[in-house]
Amino acid sequence: MQRNELHKHIISSAGELFYSQGYNSTGVNEIIKKCDIAKATLYSHFKSKEDICIAYLNQRHSVFMDSFKSYVENRKGSRAKLLAIFDLLRDMYLEENFQGCWALKTLGELSPDQTNILTVIQQQKKELLLYLGEIVGDTISNLSKAETEKISGGLYLLYESAVTESHLFKNDWPIFMAKSIAPSLFINAELA
Repeated sequence: MQRNELHKHIISSAGELFYSQGYNSTGVNEIIKKCDIAKATLYSHFKSKEDICIAYLNQRHSVFMDSFKSYVENRKGSRAKLLAIFDLLRDMYLEENFQGCWALKTLGELSPDQTNILTVIQQQKKELLLYLGEIVGDTISNLSKAETEKISGGLYLLYESAVTESHLFKNDWPIFMAKSIAPSLFINAELA
């Protein structure tokens, strides 16, 4: 296996373990075993389990954002673009082994001194929030910055709660509920 392929293999294998059983419950030896590599090989790619986790979070976030942008681009009409995040979430929910947000799942396990991982998660959530703001700005005319932030922030909070609650209840009703509530955020807005 080429070095780049092996690097990706370690990230995806460790990521499967982090997502299914938790960051703290996954040991380095378990990652090594799942990857079928030597300990020296693992450490030639990553300095620590924390570095593997950060690479995993970055990989998942990148795939998520690419998918989300594709969903938005493929929607016709402003309303559909504004609600695209809930359609993406519904499709993610239908995937095998849906266990909620990989970032929030990791966040729930962090100790106060694990600030590197926390910073990565915060940056990723901010990126999502900013992108929602771009969608709102592109699809709703004549909004102030405060109104844009209020609508995009509302969409963000509805999305995040729908992710958590659909995992909690092992049901997709929270996704449908959030999607049905979301238009009330922009009911009086002038859609482009």
